[in-house]
Amino acid sequence: MAASSPDRILLAVGLRLISVGLFATMNAAIKLVELRGATLGEILFFRQFGAASLMVIVIMAGPGLRSVRTERIGAHLLRAGLGLIAMSFTFAAILILPLAESTTISFTMPIFATILGALVLREPTGWHRWIAVLCGFMGVLIVAQPGSGHFPILGAACGLIAAMTTASVSILLRQIARTESTMTTVFWYSSLSLIPLGALYAYVWQPHSADTWALLMGVGLIGGTAQLAMTGAIRFGPVSLVVPMDYSALLWATLYGWALFGALPTPATWIGAPIIIASGLYIVWREHRLRRAKTEQVIA
Repeated sequence: MAASSPDRILLAVGLRLISVGLFATMNAAIKLVELRGATLGEILFFRQFGAASLMVIVIMAGPGLRSVRTERIGAHLLRAGLGLIAMSFTFAAILILPLAESTTISFTMPIFATILGALVLREPTGWHRWIAVLCGFMGVLIVAQPGSGHFPILGAACGLIAAMTTASVSILLRQIARTESTMTTVFWYSSLSLIPLGALYAYVWQPHSADTWALLMGVGLIGGTAQLAMTGAIRFGPVSLVVPMDYSALLWATLYGWALFGALPTPATWIGAPIIIASGLYIVWREHRLRRAKTEQVIA
């Protein structure tokens, strides 16, 4: 009962909104630090280094390292590999596209999750959600306008690959969550991913100015804090409630794009984004409704 109390629900929504704002701030910092000469490899390393450092601090101040012991290291290795691929393409899309457009493309993640859930997990997917999937891709076509030349197709491809691999991670996390806590999963992801990223960083390292180093550290610390806030949101509220808050990211992306880079979303983005958002919201709502119906049947 405590988990569904109004106070906890407000806390969950608040934490999710905070995480969205922090991730948007991190994305803006990524574009700024790239303009100052930092490479994608450096950005990826500092993102995970900051997250891993915060996770160690939180765990050591709380339950201790024994709480993140695992017997499923193989699953965590697979999650780290997929997560790194998703993060690499996500950051590439951020660097290639304006913030609003890269954010809009990322909203296709629930669409890919539906497709992969049907193909990989053999989850029953009715015509309602397939129509939502088709509408979502129509929204992507409106935003990207293939062949028009106004939109970097490479950026759109990176964004779609990022959304697909992120959806793959979400499906894998469903399996891992059966035996592992969220804290354990986040800890091992952050720690294991530092191994290949550390090797990459040793190869791409280069000297920077003080403000560039500060931005690189900011990417990691802001991203790590956002990760903790997002984890807390899922802990205190149902996924179907907190996930729709993610779409507020478009507001942040528009604000940062205008204030820092003088870029506003194109008219096509304003038309296509609501279609993509609506399809994602419908998929989340439909899945929540079906799960609640199954739960009621089990109880009955």
